[in-house]
Amino acid sequence: MHGPWPARKAPPAALSDTERAQVLAVLARAEYQDLAIPQVWARELDAGRYWCSLSTMYRIARAAGQTRERRAQATHPPRVLPELSATGPDEIWSWDITALKGPEKGVWYKLYVILDIYSRYVTGWLVAAAEDAVVAKDFLADAIARNGAAPRAIHADRGGAMVSKQVSELLVELGVHRSHSRPRTSNDCEHHVVAAALA
Repeated sequence: MHGPWPARKAPPAALSDTERAQVLAVLARAEYQDLAIPQVWARELDAGRYWCSLSTMYRIARAAGQTRERRAQATHPPRVLPELSATGPDEIWSWDITALKGPEKGVWYKLYVILDIYSRYVTGWLVAAAEDAVVAKDFLADAIARNGAAPRAIHADRGGAMVSKQVSELLVELGVHRSHSRPRTSNDCEHHVVAAALA
């Protein structure tokens, strides 16, 4: 039987509190604040100043909570996704083209639908044999003419007809802002367009 182990004595070469504070002061210098600890240690050694071993410098920095990334990190503000907001009818329309199953196997049509996002009113719809830029332009022009006025903005995905030159020129001519969702990203508004048309 024996009593508790005696407290471990610090090794003779251990740094004093004053010396440890000096090492931290070196790490905190303005010219070293963006450098990794090995770089600081090497530069001090090149200047003829040896404070401690590299591993000891790491231990001192770790005990002081200074072993995290020392370099200045780039910060980016959170990306704000564009959002369309309507406070009344005929301000913003959303349109989409989707496949519509035909009467026979392998026969498909294209359903063009425009929806007013405020009232959920179907402003226009068309069933065509294929997706076509000229058909899309005429479809939009007819819907605007029947409505009596163009909306402030029209939203769509990035389908071929949606971003076609014919459609773009029409909307620019009418002063209608064009909004497009990101590629390969579904859009809730377009889901409502198809759902409203098929209801």
